[in-house]
Amino acid sequence: MIFETTYIYFQKWGLVSAIELLLNTWGWILPPIFFFLTFRYLYKWWINWEVRYQQNEWVLLRIIPPKEVKNTFKAMQDVYNILFGIRDGPNWREQWCEGILPVGPWLSWEITCIGGKIAFYVKCLAPIRGLIEDALYSHFPEIEIQLAEDYTQKVPQDVPNKDWDIYTEDYTVLWDQALPIKTYPFFDERPESPQTEDVRIDPLDSMLEAMARMNPAEQLWFQMVIVPVLPGDTRFDCFAEGKALINKIAQRSSENGNGGFSVLKSIINFFLWGDVETPKEEKPADILSAPELRLVSGERDKIKAIENKISQPGFKTWMRIVYLYKRNEPYFKGNYKIIRTYFNHFIHSDWNGPVFWGPTRSRIHYWFVDRRLYLRKRKNFRNYISRLPSLFPRTMDGEPMFEKGIVSRVPGLRGTVVLCSEELATIYHFPYKISSVIAPAILPIEAKKAGPPVGLPTEEN
Repeated sequence: MIFETTYIYFQKWGLVSAIELLLNTWGWILPPIFFFLTFRYLYKWWINWEVRYQQNEWVLLRIIPPKEVKNTFKAMQDVYNILFGIRDGPNWREQWCEGILPVGPWLSWEITCIGGKIAFYVKCLAPIRGLIEDALYSHFPEIEIQLAEDYTQKVPQDVPNKDWDIYTEDYTVLWDQALPIKTYPFFDERPESPQTEDVRIDPLDSMLEAMARMNPAEQLWFQMVIVPVLPGDTRFDCFAEGKALINKIAQRSSENGNGGFSVLKSIINFFLWGDVETPKEEKPADILSAPELRLVSGERDKIKAIENKISQPGFKTWMRIVYLYKRNEPYFKGNYKIIRTYFNHFIHSDWNGPVFWGPTRSRIHYWFVDRRLYLRKRKNFRNYISRLPSLFPRTMDGEPMFEKGIVSRVPGLRGTVVLCSEELATIYHFPYKISSVIAPAILPIEAKKAGPPVGLPTEEN
């Protein structure tokens, strides 16, 4: 009835009168919807971040590697595979009543260079500290793990200021996240015979050597935060994207197809026009015409690489750096590119590669440049300290508000991507061998700590 009356008003009095009638009749429903959505957002924020997150006890563990580590890539990959088990998705009651985040718990793997001294860290929740230590000790028996103070609290918390300046940037991947980056099998060359000496190229060496040459007034922090995910857990389903990409490369039809639509179309045609589609005679397929047989070697390698990635545990990942320096002391501002040059090892021209993400790096080109640059530096610095993803608090997925962007966001599309355990082990692992150049910057373990000898006299004896 109300819609008929509104239509009559529209014909007789015009659009304004029709809208006025509609609002007078149904306008009361708009305020409850608005206040419900607002209250829902505020309540979710309060119980997640003001209550539950503040109750979490975080610990920072420093990892001191030995001078030489054998099979560092495969061992580290298995560590990530083990830690995939920390995933524990909350149900509805735990999310809305207890405030448990659906994206946790997360682990932050970090490498820092403070005044030329290099350190490896992992930050985690206190309840899972034992799991991390067990996984690391079982694969690297000679490392030492120590409880450490948070190094981010040892610098002024109001940077940038008159004494300190800062540069920050996040990292993403160049293309579709289902495409893998270049991983350690490209660098870890094993001997074909026992008499042949193996050749191992560790990309981490170049980064550590560059860090070891930094000035005392400079600091470079690298952070890689990972969250275990299953297919369908994240809005960016790497596993489904990988299967679709394989079908596209292999020129296969979609698995779902349009069979249901074709059946519905046939039924409609039958009742309306009396047409009955005769089934088409299927010609015997020529085995030589199969799309898989027409693939070139590069396409086959790409399909194999995608299958390898989606077959492994996946982790939603965000990576970033913070480069700090004192304004009045010697520094080389180009040192923030140390991580960029390190990531160049993992770029494959036909697959994928990690690159910096344009929207969040400390560079502003237009409109209120100084003020916007200061606010961006402050926000990125806080996100690093809290180990939170890009574009927080608006989103936890690092997804821009506009999918295509108002202006160019090249390179990369979002601040959070899915990486498999092999990719994580390639990016963050312990040095295969500590060279003489970086030895003064890292304090390796000279001897394994052991307990007291058996039979040592005690006060009771």
